[in-house]
Amino acid sequence: MTRKITQQYKAYRDDIRDLQTRRPVPGPQIENLDPFLFLNHHGPQVYAPDNLGLPFGPHPHRGFETVTFILRGELSHSDTGGHESIIGTGGVQWMTAGSGLIHAELSPESFKRSGGELEILQLWINLPSYLKMTSPHYVGLQSDEIPTIPLSKGHGSISLVSGSLSGMTGPISSLTGIVMMTGQLSAGAEVTLPAPAERQVFLYTVKGRLSIDGEEAHAWHLIDLDNSDDSVTITAVDDAVFLFGHGDKINEPVVSHGPFVMNSVEEINQAILDYQAGKFDVKLKS
Repeated sequence: MTRKITQQYKAYRDDIRDLQTRRPVPGPQIENLDPFLFLNHHGPQVYAPDNLGLPFGPHPHRGFETVTFILRGELSHSDTGGHESIIGTGGVQWMTAGSGLIHAELSPESFKRSGGELEILQLWINLPSYLKMTSPHYVGLQSDEIPTIPLSKGHGSISLVSGSLSGMTGPISSLTGIVMMTGQLSAGAEVTLPAPAERQVFLYTVKGRLSIDGEEAHAWHLIDLDNSDDSVTITAVDDAVFLFGHGDKINEPVVSHGPFVMNSVEEINQAILDYQAGKFDVKLKS
């Protein structure tokens, strides 16, 4: 048995300046996939030398977490918690905005000078009400800090960011028990992944086509699955890359306003007031 596809949500183009961007959620047919709120897929594209780089200068967040997968290229991070990093290809950033952070996600000067390939995924994961005002936190991981689980016959691999799989544990200890990984499969390869029936699965096809229980999962689609089983078997139709995870549903009101995600309009208004009062602005490093 395996979980089955119930719906597919195509990512729509919403470019940001010269950054090619696709977004499957939120979209015309889906607001969120509790607890997963938002996914931006930037690229794949090639930046020429002397480019402007990424456009994400200092901006605030409160009430959720951002998980950023650098599939190709580099990403520079700085925030008001004093965290700084430059993460390269294959790395991941996991930021808990919690009670409030201002952060900047930009291209390093070396990338702007020389250019190169760029492909990035950013996923927003909701926090339950009792954790929305938790202390902010940030972890930046390079590719060699993320365990890789090879598939049989060298037909692919899983990069495990959080949770456990095949006797390995990802380096991120999620506040809410989120399991998150990326997968790379050669055409024809198959992998069966745990997907507890009571949890919400998040599956996005980054590249190529997948097959689940005989139904094709299209490229650049968010794939919603039923809860008929505790696992899902994924077969690559083409050489494929996918983002996979699962988490407990929060089942609370979601009120979002730009970079803030809370449970009520009153909490959103307070977040705006706190930001305007400089309460997020501790010591952003340039």
